Amino acid sequence: MTTSLTLEEIAKLAGVSRSTVSRVVNNQPNVRDQVRERVWQVIRETGYQPHAAARSLVTRRSHIISVIIPEAVTILFTEPFFVLFLSGVTGACNTNRYHLMLSLFNDPTGEGDMYRRVVRGGYVDGMIIASIHMDDPLIPKLLRDGVPFVMAGRHPDERVSYVDVDNVTASRMAVEHLIHLGHRRIATITGPLNMASGEDRLEGYRQALETHRIPVDDSLIVAGDFTEGSGQAATQRLLSSSPTAIFAASDSMAVGALKVLREAGRRVPDDVALVGFDDIPLASAVEPALTTVRQPIERLGSMAAELLLNLLEHPPDEQAPAHKIVLPAKLVVRDSCGALAG
Repeated sequence: MTTSLTLEEIAKLAGVSRSTVSRVVNNQPNVRDQVRERVWQVIRETGYQPHAAARSLVTRRSHIISVIIPEAVTILFTEPFFVLFLSGVTGACNTNRYHLMLSLFNDPTGEGDMYRRVVRGGYVDGMIIASIHMDDPLIPKLLRDGVPFVMAGRHPDERVSYVDVDNVTASRMAVEHLIHLGHRRIATITGPLNMASGEDRLEGYRQALETHRIPVDDSLIVAGDFTEGSGQAATQRLLSSSPTAIFAASDSMAVGALKVLREAGRRVPDDVALVGFDDIPLASAVEPALTTVRQPIERLGSMAAELLLNLLEHPPDEQAPAHKIVLPAKLVVRDSCGALAG
């Protein structure tokens, strides 16, 4: 396939005028749906890059990148992870004189509308995607259409470039810390298991138990979604299983667990040890201060942006392997964990 075709050639192949192709790639109105789809079909079949075409009508680039976070707005601005991550992305964009567009949507309809208007409309040079499910159809679309993008978090498709922390190793380290303190009934509140971070942190938990010959008890594994509310709900379910320690796959869930344990009269760490993941600012402010895995959240954001900008400046050939950057994490020991009493 070639990307060297002109608008006139695309128009000829689609059986329409050049101005019609221009309106389609710029997502302008007054084009019948059947005609619009015929033009996009030709673009896909020829490998012609619509976002590049739209920009070439004015400049070579828009110097805008988009951050896609398929989460509700209320979650985005109440979860410290996203605030820190966006701070890192923004810093890298400012340094490189790029503008940042934030795209949020709550359902497939919103995602489809975003893709049609923002991506196919040629408003952005590339995209950073965070907090996405592994089976989200957005990723195959971006790969199909040749849109430059980087993920914050591992993705199973080998063609996807990403920046992430070593979630498996980090989680195993956290659980092994509890094991070395003498705990054997260790529960976990997982992240969403259709997200790589949730899956990987559960794998680290399992590996730690198996390495130390501790049976994996499914009653001690409860799913959450990284939010404080899900941590509260999961801990309510875990109370009847009497764990002596809980590893929560995010600090927000650990804070939720701490509230429920306190309400239930369970002292932390005397009755139940507690470890989180992220090291958001709240982790050191709660009482007792939270033992947690520190991941460099702002650096994740800045490195994702820098990787994307590098891909834009130096486009790889089709055979080049994807970039996979994995950062280390660190266990930060505070007051919320301790040896078993007695």
